[in-house]
Amino acid sequence: MRSISTRFPLQPLLLAAALLLSCAHPGGGPARARPRTVSVQVLALNDFHGHLAPPSDTSGEIRTGSNPDGSPVRVKTGGMSHLAHHLARLRALEPRNTLIVSAGDLIGASPLVSALFHDEPTIEAMNLAGLALNGVGNHEFDEGAAELRRMQSGGCHPVDGCQDGTPFEGARFQFLAANVTDAQGAPLFPAHAVREFDGVKVAFIGMTLEGTPEIVDAAGIRGLQFRDEAETVNALVPGLRKQGVRAIVVLLHEGGVQTGTYDGCEGISGPIVDIVRRMDAEVDAVITGHTHQPYNCVIAGKRVTSAASYGRLITDLDLVLDAATGDVVESTARNVLVTRDTEGVPEVQALVERYDALAAPRRNRVLGQVTETLRPPDPQRWPSGESPLGNTLADSQLAATKDAGAQVAFMNPGGIRADLEAGDVTYGEAFDVQPFGNTLVTMTLTGAQLHTLLEQQWEGSLVRVLQPSRGFGYTWKASAPVGQKVDPASLRLHGAPVDPAGRYRVTVNSFLAQGGDNFRVLPTGTERRGGPLDLDALEAWLKARSPLSPPGTNRLQRVE
Repeated sequence: MRSISTRFPLQPLLLAAALLLSCAHPGGGPARARPRTVSVQVLALNDFHGHLAPPSDTSGEIRTGSNPDGSPVRVKTGGMSHLAHHLARLRALEPRNTLIVSAGDLIGASPLVSALFHDEPTIEAMNLAGLALNGVGNHEFDEGAAELRRMQSGGCHPVDGCQDGTPFEGARFQFLAANVTDAQGAPLFPAHAVREFDGVKVAFIGMTLEGTPEIVDAAGIRGLQFRDEAETVNALVPGLRKQGVRAIVVLLHEGGVQTGTYDGCEGISGPIVDIVRRMDAEVDAVITGHTHQPYNCVIAGKRVTSAASYGRLITDLDLVLDAATGDVVESTARNVLVTRDTEGVPEVQALVERYDALAAPRRNRVLGQVTETLRPPDPQRWPSGESPLGNTLADSQLAATKDAGAQVAFMNPGGIRADLEAGDVTYGEAFDVQPFGNTLVTMTLTGAQLHTLLEQQWEGSLVRVLQPSRGFGYTWKASAPVGQKVDPASLRLHGAPVDPAGRYRVTVNSFLAQGGDNFRVLPTGTERRGGPLDLDALEAWLKARSPLSPPGTNRLQRVE
């Protein structure tokens, strides 16, 4: 083999190199080395909601495309053990510079295997999976601020103790809540965390949505203030810059909706769009949640992502940092399916199985039967806005509060979290449908207030059609402007027109009763009387009616 020096004489090469250096650097100094970069991998999830076991219904699937006939192609995803496996696999791609984060609602509205133990199993499972940071979501406040602090610091539950017989050590990961303060302005949790990767600093700011008081039991968050998300971030930026931080990632429990694939961004809309546009240009990425929708977008020059819910996806956000300046010079992201075709993590699976065994006696108790699967609202199936499952829940709540004089009941669609499968209905399955532990409240509203309540189902592009009990109905027009959707003359109760000046006894759950989902008229209801738990109402309805057939979905009439 001929040597390089034989093929290319050394002296001409040196001369050429000197000329090139002279041209590139007129001062004759040495060429500068290209800026060194540091690669950082952020693995993100959101809205896990304690789904330790793989979801058994369609909530455990992700649509990946369409068949030739237009029907959806779906992949079964989720399960804590599988999630931990995929996190470990992705982490191995960048073992030194990977951080696992969450954009909130790790806990709350959880299946029985987690909720029965006050979500301690989910915290322990996330410890094992290597979660580092969690921007607190609204459902973390479901049992109140004091209980959320216990999730961070550990200790047995003040009433139920340590139900599994072992101490609860709390979260090894850090809760972040930049925009949540007490009445004196003191933060509930740290606003941000700064991590260094090969000497380059990256800040992670965590927060929940400003509208949390509208959707969480007021008793649990009394005295807390929830501030504007964008303003909170922007106020933190100057201080972070003084610390030498030039790369900022926000973990925000607020989100949007898009119509594309799970890794797409078609027609992104919702609160997140305005919030991101108002954020300081120093923010590089916003990892979001709350809407349970998947997306991978760029908004106002910032990478904006969401990994759906229930551990079905992982967002793999890759940042390239300039080692000299600390700035993000490149960012890419992809939503990765948490498939079930791989072995789980044994330690995580053992934890899930232990709690599952402890929960089994209560979970497996049969409450009754349904003849067909009952499903929650789906405008493609039921354009009126109602659904067989929603109407069933409203019927059960009306029956459970007859002694309080109830004449009509309404169930909020967002409170329906799972299908009710055909056949035997167990306590665990019923719990999955209504996991919030709301009590029922019966109040008096005038007919005019009842019409106002129905108009409040629409706000801008947001639609929340309350599920009505048997005997109540009305007509609404989709194309009518907000505030004029419902024809007041169409309101009927057992066939009789609803009198605007009349007084009616109305049952809703405690979440709605205090104005949840922004139904602002309900807190003004008078002669309030508390009732049983919503889950107890469903159990009594099933026992009295089994085998239960699906109710009709003709209580509401939608016209164009």
